[in-house]
Amino acid sequence: MTRVAIIGASGYTGLELIKILYSHPKFKITYIGTSKGGEKLSELHPSLKDIVKLDVSKSDAKMVAKMADLVFLALPHKTAMGFAKELISLHVRVVDLSADYRLKIETYEKFYCPHDDKENLSSFVYGLPEIYRDQIKNTLLVANPGCYPTASLLGLLPFVNHIDEKYPIFIDAKSGVSGAGKKAGDANDFVKIDENMSSYNPLKHRHSPEIKEKLRLLTCKDFEVNFVPHKVPLIRGMLVSIYLKLTRDMDASTMLKEFYKSEELVRVRERPTDIKSTAGTNFCDIFVAQNGTSLFISSSIDNLLRGASSQAVVNANLMCGYEENLGVPIFAYVP
Repeated sequence: MTRVAIIGASGYTGLELIKILYSHPKFKITYIGTSKGGEKLSELHPSLKDIVKLDVSKSDAKMVAKMADLVFLALPHKTAMGFAKELISLHVRVVDLSADYRLKIETYEKFYCPHDDKENLSSFVYGLPEIYRDQIKNTLLVANPGCYPTASLLGLLPFVNHIDEKYPIFIDAKSGVSGAGKKAGDANDFVKIDENMSSYNPLKHRHSPEIKEKLRLLTCKDFEVNFVPHKVPLIRGMLVSIYLKLTRDMDASTMLKEFYKSEELVRVRERPTDIKSTAGTNFCDIFVAQNGTSLFISSSIDNLLRGASSQAVVNANLMCGYEENLGVPIFAYVP
């Protein structure tokens, strides 16, 4: 058994980590931390009452190093890097779910804040297994991708070498309101969200440079990426629609199937994807349609799972030498 800790357990991604790891055959939760500590887990998450009986501690990196072999950081950006830096010095494996180690320093500081751990930034591997599986297996430090970049990049990957860079890529993305976090506010206020839909930060969202940077690293091409996210009146789930031009007319459906033929948790669909079929799972469903060189890609994931917690567990499995998809959820919340 590998001992694991969760720092930042009060939010939705922390809850999803607890749910997955509690019944994982190879991981044992030995430490749960929050900024306050000193409360029962059922007070943070009433749904866990009489199921997971663990104490919640005030987050302390030195204590984590004594009690765990690997730690999941489910913390906001900037806060995460403070813990990561100390945990790395204590030789603890880290899966960071924040944005702090996903980007190159120039991109990060432009869209987030000054970085306090430049020394370790380049040591992190971007945790998208379909691209960096071998590197993840051989690292102690993983930067878990964001939800929008996960769904977008998985849709784009089969075609990256055939995209006509003379034309912009347009990404229209829709997410359930759990992506706004647990803290009450306008972003998840029921009166404003129910029976409503709106875009936010169009063309300026922080996940846009993450998508663009990863495409540049894969292709050495500087694509124009126009990304527009939307809030929809759903609790969880994500549907991404991508529009682009290919360099020539080719069989995109066959390319998609061939690219993902060995991936257990990427499903190629014959019809446009929907949110419900991936909600509650680590699957990514992808559909493609074309009109000559014009391409439409539809990608669906659970924003809290494939876009955060279950993908983090997949990365931890790889880091620890376990079967890649061990313990991750595969049954959708249907009906």
